[in-house]
Amino acid sequence: MPAPDFNLLVTLDVLLAEGSVARAARRLRLSPSAMSRALARLREAKGDPLLVRAGRGLVPTPRAIELRERVGRLVRDGEAVLRPAEMLDLSKLDRTFTLRVSEGFVENFGPDLIARAGTEAPGVRLRFMQKINKDSAPLRDGTIDLETGVVGDGSGPEVRAQALFRDRFIGVVRNGHPLSRGKITPARYAAGRHISVSRRGHDKGPIDGALELVGLEREVVTIVGGFSAALALARSSDLIVSVPERHTGKLRDRMFSFSLPISLPEITVSMLWHPRLDADPANRWLRGCVRDACAKQRADS
Repeated sequence: MPAPDFNLLVTLDVLLAEGSVARAARRLRLSPSAMSRALARLREAKGDPLLVRAGRGLVPTPRAIELRERVGRLVRDGEAVLRPAEMLDLSKLDRTFTLRVSEGFVENFGPDLIARAGTEAPGVRLRFMQKINKDSAPLRDGTIDLETGVVGDGSGPEVRAQALFRDRFIGVVRNGHPLSRGKITPARYAAGRHISVSRRGHDKGPIDGALELVGLEREVVTIVGGFSAALALARSSDLIVSVPERHTGKLRDRMFSFSLPISLPEITVSMLWHPRLDADPANRWLRGCVRDACAKQRADS
């Protein structure tokens, strides 16, 4: 089967708009005979006369009328694809961006992002979704525009990533907790009752591995799926929770935070996006906003 000639779509669109071979030929800067040959090819391809004689003019067949709107839309879409990219006018940008973020991101960075969007692009809306896994499918299928988090094995090889900041785990307890007084040693830290934060419900993690290296074990009395719930529990009890420092800055207000007395590697928080959005001016602007918001908080802290 021969490949379709997509130039015929433009020809059909003009013929249906003009209702005349001669006028269509002038509009496309072709000779009347060339336009007649193109119409013959269209008739053969569709198995329909498309335009039939009515007096001095041509009128569309029912099949041509059925195709007219669809053909016009295809031609306009094709022209848009081939048109040079326009300069982004943020004042006229009307778009909803969906960001999938780790817990604590909205509380710490959301206010600056929303304020900047409101100033520079008032027609933009930011939709924040909770990150429940590291699957790249939502980036790949366009469900989300941008993601933040730690790059992991679940991230597709084609996904683009840029580091935003480094973070470390710290311990947090309520004000007045016994650990808020005196030196915090590995033994004192391990002796307390702990909250484990795990999206998958695991009761063991890197902290337990680090404690084992110094011959210690902590007692995990409850497991929760997010930092907000863990900090709420710690705020109203004697439980200890360990969370990323920068991601939970606003969530830890009026609580006592301390450096962990064990060695844990820092984590790198990045933003991730799909390559098809790499050159999209609006997405590039969004990435700049996220990058600046994270840098501003680092400068303010």
